[in-house]
Amino acid sequence: MQDSTPPLVVGIDVGGTKTHLRALAGDDLVADHVRPSSGWRPHDPVAAAGWLAALVAAALPAGVRPSAVAVGGHACETPRQCAQIRTALQLHFDAPASVVGDAELLVPAAGLDRGVGLVAGTGSVAVARLDDGSPVQVGGWGAVLGDEGGSAGLVREAARAAWAAHDRGDEPDELAKGLMAAFDVAETPALGAALEGASDVSAEWGRHAPVVFAAAEAGSALARTVIAEAGRSLAGLVERLAGRGVVVDDVVVAGGTVLAQPALYGAFVSALAESVPGARPRPLEVPPVDGAVAMARSLV
Repeated sequence: MQDSTPPLVVGIDVGGTKTHLRALAGDDLVADHVRPSSGWRPHDPVAAAGWLAALVAAALPAGVRPSAVAVGGHACETPRQCAQIRTALQLHFDAPASVVGDAELLVPAAGLDRGVGLVAGTGSVAVARLDDGSPVQVGGWGAVLGDEGGSAGLVREAARAAWAAHDRGDEPDELAKGLMAAFDVAETPALGAALEGASDVSAEWGRHAPVVFAAAEAGSALARTVIAEAGRSLAGLVERLAGRGVVVDDVVVAGGTVLAQPALYGAFVSALAESVPGARPRPLEVPPVDGAVAMARSLV
């Protein structure tokens, strides 16, 4: 007689600040936990796998083991790195596992088989797969080198714009005043040292992104230009993927910056229509962990 018990699948979305685990047996929810991502070390595969295994063990009822585990991991940046974590993770479970970058959860979370996953939160990145299944990632370089359209990149570019205006001899506008207040400095030139002094660049810069949008609403032409350029940069990520042979008909968008700020999302949509006509932006309306669950189900 065959066992009619549905397989227990576990999906995990490890974000930059929080981790969401969801486990289901058929349609029955077994676990749904959110916890901080502190301790996640994706560049140490053994440590990362141990962290994930402990997370699963703490979430599931005692003695229950998963039939499949799928993980979308923040800062899991290359196929080799993700494969090393998967190999180490499978030593903890006698079950198939999949590990990908967290942006790869967006397309399956939206119920699609193919498309682009675009994230603009603290940072920005776009991912997709070629026809042969090979993953392609563009962006995600971090706030010092890139991440245009993410909150940290917006603040960096806003400070550059304010400083350039100062060099032209302009009086500080609402953007410069807002940045000076946010970074607690008395004059525009001091913004450089304030930004360079951050111990956690992405987090400390990114938390001031609302200043840029507030300045734009207050009439700052500089802030509006920064936001428009950020939208073009996000559209540029999709354009870059298209140039590498990726089908970009559907672009699933997520991230606490782009979806929370209509001005940025609108700038992105407008720029996308110009640079990649026919691409359809789709704001993600479900948690990304749903993509991990879908991936786990495909393994059993």
